[in-house]
Amino acid sequence: MTESVDTRVAVYIDFDNIVISRYDQLHGRNSFQRDKARGFDSDSKTADPGVAERLAQATVDVGAIIDFASSFGTLVLTRAYADWSASINADYRGQLVSRAVDLVQLFPTAAYTKNGADIRLAVDAVEDMFRLPDLTHVVVVAGDSDYIALAQRCKRLGRYVVGIGVAGSTSKSLAAACDEFATYDALPGITLAPPHTLATARNGRSIKGADATATAAATTAPSSEGTDTPGVTTSARKGVPEISFDPGVPVESAPVAAKKASRRAKSAVKGADEEPEAEADANDPQELATHLLERALRLGHEKDDADWLHNSAVKTQMKRMDPSFSEKALGYRSFSDFVKSRDEIAELDESSTIQLMRLRS
Repeated sequence: MTESVDTRVAVYIDFDNIVISRYDQLHGRNSFQRDKARGFDSDSKTADPGVAERLAQATVDVGAIIDFASSFGTLVLTRAYADWSASINADYRGQLVSRAVDLVQLFPTAAYTKNGADIRLAVDAVEDMFRLPDLTHVVVVAGDSDYIALAQRCKRLGRYVVGIGVAGSTSKSLAAACDEFATYDALPGITLAPPHTLATARNGRSIKGADATATAAATTAPSSEGTDTPGVTTSARKGVPEISFDPGVPVESAPVAAKKASRRAKSAVKGADEEPEAEADANDPQELATHLLERALRLGHEKDDADWLHNSAVKTQMKRMDPSFSEKALGYRSFSDFVKSRDEIAELDESSTIQLMRLRS
């Protein structure tokens, strides 16, 4: 939040890497390959509801990644590399396009296509650094050690390198090669995986059969207890696996297709009908603006490690995350009035002549 307004950021996402790593983190090493998740079709009559449930649990919130990258400056390009004809990747296309992400198609030329995204991503990144001399930051979303040389070259060419990867699947050498490295679980707005789920994954076991049914029941059961930790529900704190997405991004905060997959999984396991009311609430402009403000404040506190943030810096971050944001379009005369209407989330410093605000604890 304190970086110069001249900072310009390029984001490169090895999409297969982040999706597979997240799935294996939650459900055990090599579980993505074992469950044949790449070619899984949730619409098929023979689809395993257990796999559908595990895919929904392992959904990656790309919006949180892009928002974190935007905290370093203006995003001048964002690219995601994958085979978008694969069903698991195709489910994310709508969300990625809505965030102006350039989808780079990697056509499978063989059954085993290791390093396909690595090489294409690295070539594009080096070319962009020479083509765009005003580029100041490079964000690489992957944990593969193959990107160490790219990170070193970016630093040699004078760019600030930020890495984002999934805990447990990230090379320590890659983290050391970056100027800054963040784990996916630590990004603002990401709900932490239940401890016992990670323990199960570390033991190489995944939730299957009757366990998946119990998981779905626990996920959809209403809780009578409140939430005192932002972004983490009571049942999640008690260790119950839960599909929870943070709607902090105004344009489809969590992958729409993942929500559909989650509902299909619940329907297949429990025989329940879909409930469209949640989607209607998620599209309310006032609610979207509230979550946008909350995520911008979290990013600001994490970046600056300060108690109070300048109002202008928070608004700038919100505009980076959603250029369509306008407090006047929401019916407020000024940004301060908009913040005052969200006093359950934001606190204004009335004692200072400088307009300051912070996330209410």
